[in-house]
Amino acid sequence: MKTRFRAVQQLVYRVRRVFRPFPFDLACCWIDHVHHVPAFRANHFRAAVMPLQSLTMPPRARLDPESLLSAYSQGAFPMADHDGAIKWYTADPRGILPLESFHLPKTLRATVRQRRFDIHINRDFRATMTACMECHTEGKWINAALIDAYTRLHELGFAHSVEAWQDDELAGGLYGVSLGAAFFGESMFFRKTDASKVALAHLVQRLRDRNFELLDTQAVTTHLRRFGCINIPAAQYLERLRAAIAKPRNFV
Repeated sequence: MKTRFRAVQQLVYRVRRVFRPFPFDLACCWIDHVHHVPAFRANHFRAAVMPLQSLTMPPRARLDPESLLSAYSQGAFPMADHDGAIKWYTADPRGILPLESFHLPKTLRATVRQRRFDIHINRDFRATMTACMECHTEGKWINAALIDAYTRLHELGFAHSVEAWQDDELAGGLYGVSLGAAFFGESMFFRKTDASKVALAHLVQRLRDRNFELLDTQAVTTHLRRFGCINIPAAQYLERLRAAIAKPRNFV
């Protein structure tokens, strides 16, 4: 574990100083062909025409921490298809949630003040990610292999969960990846009304307090748009990403 941690640290050191846009130069990945968002996720994002470039993982490849962090530093993220195949994707346009203009609706502001939920950071990362997988009934782009991979990333301090608990039960939350001053939101879920929204509000406040600069949402959904989520061109996103990952920040 210590050897792997040192390897990841060295990777982050290089990432912050040398930014390489697509195409990937990772030995474990290659450009396959252009894909569109799988139908089940397109329905979720309301973005069926959003083009995504896919890099297919070879059968022998593992989602090791080094490869995951290198992918995120280049604007890519993994998704599982219905058949379990995991591919790299990148979006153009790209969804982001500007921290400086985050909008908290009045009714949700009142919910946050009422403290209906106890907010925890990384109390049960695996349970949070598993719940995200189970709660998306329209299709699953998270599978067991991804849960294992992100849990390893969590153990190294790069993947985090923001969790809303009620009566000592996990009521909702979200998870993502932190790299430099960028946070890559991956997925969220709720079992109690407003639980995931409260978790999002706490995430934004945490990122603001720690001087993060980029909150990546991958795509803009109707749900996220009400909080101020916007689309920006991929080229602009990559510029922001390069600047953000070069700045050391601590999520916890």
